[in-house]
Amino acid sequence: MESLTIGQLARRAGVGVETVRFYEREGLIPEPPRRPSGYRDYPLESVARIVFIRRAKELGFTLREIHELLELRVTPRRSCAHVKRSADAKIADIEGKIAALRRMRSALNDLVKACEKRAPTKECPILASLGDPDGL
Repeated sequence: MESLTIGQLARRAGVGVETVRFYEREGLIPEPPRRPSGYRDYPLESVARIVFIRRAKELGFTLREIHELLELRVTPRRSCAHVKRSADAKIADIEGKIAALRRMRSALNDLVKACEKRAPTKECPILASLGDPDGL
C-alpha cells in the first residue's frame, strides 16, 4: 500500500503542509500512523479527501459544514437529499451575502458621489458618515 509524507500529500492535493496539519487538528482528515522515524505516513486516499475539502471551501462551505459533508459521504444510510439541503442552505447564505454586499456598494457609491475632492478632510462626507452612529 502506497503512503505519502506530509509534503508529498500537500503537493498532490494542491495545498500547503500547514493546511494539512490544520485539517488534521480540525478532525477533517484522520491523524495517520507514524513511521519509526517519526514521519507521518498518509494513505493515498488522503489526497482525494483534501481535494474534497478544498473544493467545498471554494464553494463557501465552512469547516463545520465540510465535516458534516464528509460524514454524509461515508454514511450509506443517508440520501442525497441531506446533501441537497446543505447546498440549498449554502445558496441561501450566499444570496444573503450578495444582498448585503450590494447594499454596501450602494452606500459607498452614494458617499463617493457626495464627496467634493477639494474639501478639507474635516468636511469629507465619507469620513463623517463613518463616524456618525446613524450614518450609512
